[in-house]
Parts: sequence; structure tokens; C-alpha cells
Amino acid sequence: MAEPLVEIKDLHVEFEVRDGIIKGVDGFTLTINRGETLGVIGESGCGKSITAKAVMQMVPKPGKITDGEIIYYRRDKYNPQKPTRIVNITKLDPDGDEIRSIRGGEFAMIFQEPMSSLTPVYTTGTHIGEALSLHRLLPKTVGEHMAEQMMQYRPVTKQEAREISIEMLQKVGIPKPHERVDAYPHQLSGGQRQRVMIAIALSCQPFMLIADEPTTALDVSIEAQILDLMRELQESMEMSIMFITHNLGVVAEMAKEIVVMYMGKQVEKSDTVRVFYEPKHPYTRALLQSIPKVGKRSSERLASIKGMVPDPFHLPKGCVFHPRCPSFMPGKCDVLTPNWIEAEPDHWVRCLLYEGV
Repeated sequence: MAEPLVEIKDLHVEFEVRDGIIKGVDGFTLTINRGETLGVIGESGCGKSITAKAVMQMVPKPGKITDGEIIYYRRDKYNPQKPTRIVNITKLDPDGDEIRSIRGGEFAMIFQEPMSSLTPVYTTGTHIGEALSLHRLLPKTVGEHMAEQMMQYRPVTKQEAREISIEMLQKVGIPKPHERVDAYPHQLSGGQRQRVMIAIALSCQPFMLIADEPTTALDVSIEAQILDLMRELQESMEMSIMFITHNLGVVAEMAKEIVVMYMGKQVEKSDTVRVFYEPKHPYTRALLQSIPKVGKRSSERLASIKGMVPDPFHLPKGCVFHPRCPSFMPGKCDVLTPNWIEAEPDHWVRCLLYEGV
């Protein structure tokens, strides 16, 4: 049986700005199980990153969580014998001690923008070492016959933090890690900065990794190396991964389950095979049709989704996708709001085409 790690229940995130209220996330419900990879796909501006930041209690101002719950089934990383505690992340102070102990050590996030996510006055070794000193512990003694419940841990020393930093830089494919550990962000390329961010996130061996476009600045060979490293940690630590990406090829390879988002709502959710081979929602079909096909003649135009993502201040009535939908039903899709229904066993969709199925 799958064991839940995080449960998101009817999450609402809103941004109150001068022109009105923007619904960044509008009623998102999801369960992330231990040791599994969840893929989150959709166009830019559909709420993927805001959902991830809400899980980390890092929604930027003026945004705030207005409704819903994020339940974390917290397990002591260094004492597995302790019972699991239920923590409501939405009730925690974003700057409080408990969420700061979770964020970075048990939940880690690879941010989307590598150029602005590193502090320019600190070296790569300082960035990784800070995370290690705050969240990583090492055994005081190592003995083959020591009972697991008797194992004692201690903080990482500066020398150990440097050695682990060099090891992580090597694992993420940075050349000459012994030299790069003392390099500043401006001395690194965009792809190298991306890999430093990945090293920071993975260095503390988190229970859940939120990867927001983690491989956009990487070439194909390094991308494959990073994905292999994520799988390795996932198997050894039962780590969960929330993989946010526009690369449908990567999500097909990595994810067990896929959620499709549009304008802050989830419009389809099922296992990866079903989403790719039996998509229900017209938006999901349009996303899949836009993938370039190997062997197609170069004179043929790539398929695209007509229209643009709507203005968040003036969302269409009824189904928000209906102005762009090839299956639009006048008098129905522009009037009625579709419900989140189970069209088939374990295949959920938000579309009026399946109402009454």
C-alpha cells in the first residue's frame, strides 16, 4: 500500500494586487506518496510553481494561502522508531522554527531561475555547506553491531561540509569540483549554476524534492546524469519527487503519475501511461499534439493550441478553457463550471464532456 507523504486538500492561493485579486491556485487537491514521482505539467502561468511554493510555505507577497490544508506526515529522519507526526503546514509561521527545520532538510526545492537563486557574495561551497550545517547530521560512531535505535548523531564539521560539497559537485557533473567549490556564481555558466542548485537541494537527502524546471539550462548528457542521480536518491531514501516541467519527454520517463494544470486548477490526473495514451481533457490532448514527431516531414507545421492564456482578472465564465477548446459546446461550456470527476477508475478529469459518465 502506498504511504502518503503530503496531502494537499482544496488549496487556494490568492494575490491581492491593485487591479483586483488573482487566483494563483484555485481548489487544488492531491496526494504525494512516499518514494513516488509526480509530474506536474501545463503552460506558463497555470499555477505549478505557486503550488510548489505553497507546499514549502514560501508564497511570495502579496500572495497568501486563503483556504485549504497541506498535511505533512512527518517522520524523524534520524530516529525512524519514533511515530509519524501529522503537521499542518498551512498553520505554521512561514518564518517559524518548525517550518525552517522542514524546509531545506526534509523538503528541498530546485528553483526555476538559476541566475538569480544564488547569492553573488558566497562561493558554491558556502552555499552547499550552509545547508549541510543546518540540516545534515552524521553518526557519532560507526559500529556494525550498534542497534539502529541507539545510533547517535552530531552536526557536520566545516571540513566534512567541504568534502561533501565537493562530492555533490562531482555527482552533478561539474568539472574540477575541488576548484569550483571555491568559485563565485559569476564565475560559473548558467548550466553550472543550475547544477549547484541541484547539489544544494540533494545534499541533505530530503524526503521530498520539488524540482521546478530542474534541467532547462542543461545539455542532454548532463540532464540524463542528473535524472539518474535523482532516481538513485529516490531508491535509497524513499524520496518523493514533485517534478514540474514543460518537457513531456522527461516527465514521461520520470513520473509515475501526472497532473495537468490550467489557470490554477487541475484539469486531469492519472498514471503516466493513461495520460499519454488515453488523455481525456481537450487541453491535455492539445499539449500532447504539440510535441514534435520524429520522422515527420520538416515542411509540416507544429501543432499549437489556439489563442492565449486568459487574463487572470477577467476569466471566462463556465470552463476557463472553452475559448480555446476544439470540443467547445455552445450554451454549455460557456455557462456551466465543470466538476472534478472520476471518468474512469483512477483517472480524474475536469470537463463537461464526461459529466454523467
